[in-house]
Amino acid sequence: MTKQTARIYRGALILLIAVLLIYSYWSGLTKYMIENASQLLKLLQQHLLLVAISMGLASALGISIGIILSRPGLKKYQGVVMYIVGLGQTIPSLAVLALTMSVLGIGIKPAIFALTIYTVLPIARNTLAGLDAVSDDLLDAARGMGLPNWRILWEVELPNALTVILTGVRMALVINIGTAALGALVGAGGLGEQIFTGISFLDTKLMLSGAIPTALLALTADYGVQMLEDLLVSEGIK
Repeated sequence: MTKQTARIYRGALILLIAVLLIYSYWSGLTKYMIENASQLLKLLQQHLLLVAISMGLASALGISIGIILSRPGLKKYQGVVMYIVGLGQTIPSLAVLALTMSVLGIGIKPAIFALTIYTVLPIARNTLAGLDAVSDDLLDAARGMGLPNWRILWEVELPNALTVILTGVRMALVINIGTAALGALVGAGGLGEQIFTGISFLDTKLMLSGAIPTALLALTADYGVQMLEDLLVSEGIK
């Protein structure tokens, strides 16, 4: 991400937050959220827990799949495995939740399982794409230096694929934060409780008190991962 792009992104984010804050103040939403701050913080913690656990699992699974399928002897299985992994996003998120709930019951477990399945594809796909794009000249040079395969992966392939991998993580994180709101439907809590209760009772303040924090959380996470990419990835690799 260039400095100019970062400034534009930051400016757009600040403008959006300012508009939301102004609307919240004039609509009385700010007062409502202050009065119910303890409840909203509790739901936010539940939401973050769902996202953190499922993203940790999805990242570990997705990156592992990408690494395994990028190995020379296993590349012939890329199409089949990625098709199977992609089925998680082919099925609507509500259907995934319903299927997992029928097996795991209600609560946090089906929500985490469904979120993991639903967000693993972008990470696996980008990890595989990033590793496959590493120059053969770099790999030949590393082999010529006598580096074992695990060091080539750790010191050459992964650093050069990091930009693409983090892009996949960023996409998955944004999807995860938004989809985690559905966890309220299976008793997992989170900001979705405010959203769906507000919809049920036609209460705009109640709905927005969950929707606005969810949107801001997704935007902030998206920008945060881009900042992390700027810190971790050298200009030469970009």
